Amino acid sequence: MRLCMFHPEGHPLERGWVGRIDDSQVTHLAAQTLQSFFLGGGAAREHALYPLDGVALLAPVLHPPAVRIFEGEHEFAFANPAAIFSPGSTAERPGGADAIEALVRPTAVIGAEGRPGGWTILGELRAPDVEPPKDRDFALFLGPWVETDFVAQSHNGSSSFDWDAAIRLAAANTQLRA
Repeated sequence: MRLCMFHPEGHPLERGWVGRIDDSQVTHLAAQTLQSFFLGGGAAREHALYPLDGVALLAPVLHPPAVRIFEGEHEFAFANPAAIFSPGSTAERPGGADAIEALVRPTAVIGAEGRPGGWTILGELRAPDVEPPKDRDFALFLGPWVETDFVAQSHNGSSSFDWDAAIRLAAANTQLRA
């Protein structure tokens, strides 16, 4: 199942509505956010249908409680949850940056009980001229949708990535929230 946050073109909403993408249409689902959809058991009443080409897809999780970017199964860095952008948005180049690098990563979206609710894509912008950790603190593009049936096979170009090990590490001594 493909889940998204969206708004009809011409009627912008900051947070948007929860939707399910089926082929060329989006079904509006009765949930406040994807977090509430996952915590509510992954089911919601259906509302109106919209053509996919008549909606704007937003970041599936606009204000995540935390963001961890893994460099490997056993190493991660915290990223700025306030730096989330929707697909198609524009980010400002940070002061002191002459160049920007983009990294694209498969991303787990935590659902109920600290388990993946689905997967999406994260585009992380980095400014190599800026001192760490501020070199990666300004723009994370998330989405456009969450694929709940996706089986992740690779991460950072490696042949396999142990998502269970990564999630155990992320959850050690804390609670992962949807």
